[in-house]
Amino acid sequence: MPYWAQPRETREMDQPQPAAALIRIRGVDDLHPDGQYSALAKWFHWTTVPLLVLAILTGLVIRFIKDDVKMPFYALHESLGLIILALAVARLAWRLLSKPPALPDHIPPGMRRAANAVHHLLYAALIIQPLLGFFTTNAYGFPLQGQTAFLGFIDLPKFMEAHETLALVLHWGHSLIGWALPFLIAAHVAGAIHHHALRKDGTLLRML
Repeated sequence: MPYWAQPRETREMDQPQPAAALIRIRGVDDLHPDGQYSALAKWFHWTTVPLLVLAILTGLVIRFIKDDVKMPFYALHESLGLIILALAVARLAWRLLSKPPALPDHIPPGMRRAANAVHHLLYAALIIQPLLGFFTTNAYGFPLQGQTAFLGFIDLPKFMEAHETLALVLHWGHSLIGWALPFLIAAHVAGAIHHHALRKDGTLLRML
């Protein structure tokens, strides 16, 4: 029987019980034996997922779009990036106010380190990547105004004058993180599947 589906009494007998473990974890129930994230944290997570996928897809295909219809794709891609940035910042702020459930004791140290590394890299990418994109378009001389306005109709202030050398450097950084993001997402998803399908613990359920 999967670990998370076992009766609580059985799980408590199988696991060592330090003093801290005797304190009931917020969000624990029969479906979430290791606690769960708050409703708002789940909303941040599952709202970011489709936006991030769409941002990556538009970023990958935009170079192949004909010039006469390319501007709406730029507006969509850049708008998605700024929305993701706002969500990531709000999510981090909420994380400071509402501490998430700690990784359960039954997860090996190596998995803990890997999970923390992927999480930190994802958070960093979700903040740095949109900022790089925003700075890049400004450095190329295309602020988010007119045809490339935020959401297609909200003009944002011009950040800087055009600077071709800086634009190229920022563009390279934006591209590198853009190619790294799918691998980070794949590692995150693979970890969740590994916990749920192979280890059969309740780690994935904390975000459901």
